[in-house]
Amino acid sequence: MALPQDIAPVNDQLADSVTRGASTPWIETKPGMAWTKVLWVGQESGRWAVLLKWKKGYVAPPHKHLSAAFAYILKGRLKVRHTTYEAGDFLHETNGMVHGATEALEDTEYLFFCDGPVLFFDDDKFTGYRGWEEVLRMQRQAMARAKQAAE
Repeated sequence: MALPQDIAPVNDQLADSVTRGASTPWIETKPGMAWTKVLWVGQESGRWAVLLKWKKGYVAPPHKHLSAAFAYILKGRLKVRHTTYEAGDFLHETNGMVHGATEALEDTEYLFFCDGPVLFFDDDKFTGYRGWEEVLRMQRQAMARAKQAAE
């Protein structure tokens, strides 16, 4: 029996997006303290997913979420505002959430999914911006360095 409407994709280039995490390089974002592994960048939606690894004592700078974000703590403990999260905890950051510093109370690894950009700041100026384009650039640069190192 034929379907009552055509459900074929308009974009015939659609495909499952798979990241081979084992072969994806870690990107050192703060020497000796913080690393990022890019798992996925959704160019069509602006969403991105990373695995973050922070050493005890690492403090992420103040920032504002310009979209919703989600995190799942795999190991360690993370202090976000006045709450401590530990392995197995899941947190949701709403669009517009403003943070002071976020601190790793132990060596911590967590999955971070973001629906859009994050804006970093200090007391009197913006210090950085991380959206899907910056995450994709980080991934491409890390892959190019890994390829060069392998040659």
